Amino acid sequence: MLIDKSVSQFLDATASNDPVPGGGSIAASSGATAAALVEMVANLTIGKKKYEDVNDEMKEISKKANDLRQQLLKYIDIDSEAFNRVMNAYKLPKDTEEQKIVRKMTIQNAMKYAASVPLEVAKKSYDIMELSMRVVESGNKNAVTDGAVSAMMARTAVLSAIYNVKINLSSIKDNIYVEKVDSEVSWLEMNVNSKEKEILGKVEL
Repeated sequence: MLIDKSVSQFLDATASNDPVPGGGSIAASSGATAAALVEMVANLTIGKKKYEDVNDEMKEISKKANDLRQQLLKYIDIDSEAFNRVMNAYKLPKDTEEQKIVRKMTIQNAMKYAASVPLEVAKKSYDIMELSMRVVESGNKNAVTDGAVSAMMARTAVLSAIYNVKINLSSIKDNIYVEKVDSEVSWLEMNVNSKEKEILGKVEL
């Protein structure tokens, strides 16, 4: 499991000539890192007398960020597994017409799965930005820059994951599926940069 490796081992694996882990796993890792930073700011706020009025809110944020972090950690491995599923589909035999049909269908299903995985990473990473906003606005001001970094990391995760969605969509023949996913991707692309700008605009140094 990639998530059981040390940071150094994970980066060594990424740097190797093996195609996995690749950009999709890195996107998930970036999202998980963003969530961890949100948790940190919330936890640095909880129990502080100066922030008593947002104590319950920060507990809620910490829990939500933890849930997202755990989910995104799993996607580090899920993304690599999705890539391997596509590669295995291409290795299926194609000697007979029946084999060709099975192979083609298996490839398409694998491609859809490989597109759905980074799409989920992008959505969850965008959700983190909503939490980043709240800790920047109401969290411990001594950690406001950590909240800002969480927003920047989440934005990177969203855009990185979207690239992985797009490259898989280009090989999918199901136009209805492609249009549906492309619509979700377009919404995320349209909103993620403005969301980051809004959050960073609230950082006072």
